[in-house]
Amino acid sequence: MPPLAKPRALRPGGTVGIAAPAFPIDPKKLAAGEAMWRRAGFQVRRREDLLNVDGFLAGDDARRSKELSDLISDPQIDLVLCARGGYGCHRIVSALDAPRVRAARKPLVGYSDITTLLLWQRRCAGLVGFHGPMLEKGDQQAAEALAALVSLLTGASAGPVLRGRGCGGGHAEGRLVGGNLVTLVASLGTPWEIDTRGAILLFEEIGERPYRIDRLLQQLRAAGKLDAVAGIGVGSLSGCDDPRYPRPSAEEVVSALVAPLRIPFFVGLPFGHGALNLAWPFGLRGRIDGELGTVEPLERAVA
Repeated sequence: MPPLAKPRALRPGGTVGIAAPAFPIDPKKLAAGEAMWRRAGFQVRRREDLLNVDGFLAGDDARRSKELSDLISDPQIDLVLCARGGYGCHRIVSALDAPRVRAARKPLVGYSDITTLLLWQRRCAGLVGFHGPMLEKGDQQAAEALAALVSLLTGASAGPVLRGRGCGGGHAEGRLVGGNLVTLVASLGTPWEIDTRGAILLFEEIGERPYRIDRLLQQLRAAGKLDAVAGIGVGSLSGCDDPRYPRPSAEEVVSALVAPLRIPFFVGLPFGHGALNLAWPFGLRGRIDGELGTVEPLERAVA
């Protein structure tokens, strides 16, 4: 794994390049998200074919991979912001040029399916990424989330302190890694497989019933990904209930598996597919406190 490098800080009035590497985005939500960034004082650029639709994808693989590569290479682009997730990044990640990504040192922001890009960027290019809000919520995206993201990207702060419900286990320090649970499991056996050794594992999910959450966690456990983890923090588990089998809940499933590990652990963190999606730096060290239910980045994520 390459040594970790930090991306360049987002300059005031800089240019945000929009990419759609996965599912198509609704034009109205795209326009609302672009307007939100302009109101925050930034310029916004995107390709005209970003709104292409190819089945369940935002255009074919060649279009999406070239769009992402072009934004990374363009010296006028200061930040690469993904429009939305869904699915599609697995299909194009092998077309990216790791040395070029590392040399460009541009912040990359996204979550959900963008977890694949964040994993690949850390493992193959050795670059910090940002698990954070995209454009798919339009004007409904909380102002608090955008302000926290801008503060993180400009280097004004190390990032927000994420606060959830502590489940015990003391406190620990480690690298912040994780993202969407399904996508983390899908990384197993790939060149961008998640590395959890000594790390604080943060994950979230949407629309997966409790038994599916259990299956995903059991696969991580069987793959040895929970053996040396320093702590676990759970974000939004949006729509992860099952009317047929109301118990155990998704949170109860996670608790039952994590409790025997005797590590700092908490749930209900404000990131992921829920109402508030606060950003955190992927790959940098943080501190987790299982009693207080907090995770805090320990250093600024940009240079």
